[in-house]
Amino acid sequence: MRDRQFFGYGSLVNRATHSYPGTRPAILGGWRRVWVHTHLRSLAYLSVEPADCEIDGLVAEVPDGDWAALDDRERAYDRHPISTTLHACGSNAEAQVYAVPPSHAALPDVTHPVLLSYIDVVVQGFLDVFGEAGADRFFATTSGWQAPILNDRTAPRYSRHQPLTDWQRGYVDARLTDVSAQVGAA
Repeated sequence: MRDRQFFGYGSLVNRATHSYPGTRPAILGGWRRVWVHTHLRSLAYLSVEPADCEIDGLVAEVPDGDWAALDDRERAYDRHPISTTLHACGSNAEAQVYAVPPSHAALPDVTHPVLLSYIDVVVQGFLDVFGEAGADRFFATTSGWQAPILNDRTAPRYSRHQPLTDWQRGYVDARLTDVSAQVGAA
């Protein structure tokens, strides 16, 4: 089944950003999220790297094993079969995961920031799927919060941005403060 499922750990956790069927919560062992920039994109995004950690996410089906649309969405990433433990709905599962290749990865910087509208979408997905405790785990199991974050909420630059409730915005802002993130004006 590995050739027909993916593990999403960032914006793909937010079901409003895609229509892939069969989504279900999952835990991936042996990896952590990290903020990276790649020369293939002008902004920084989440990736994963091997680590002594577990991360929450979603497993979803790729209809008919047709990866073209998802590969295009994740064009700055390489797709890899997961060879570590992946638990979904109480049982082991097989899937593919997208990661920026280390040879293309760099730390985010002021010319390649993280968009706040992207963080909003990711955290909204975690709140929806895993609740506040799961969103707290997202912040705890993501490395690189020292990355510059561009506040683009009034004119979102992230193409899959979603409207947030006042509570969700407050939650994101409070957690960014908790991890000492630096959010700058657009």
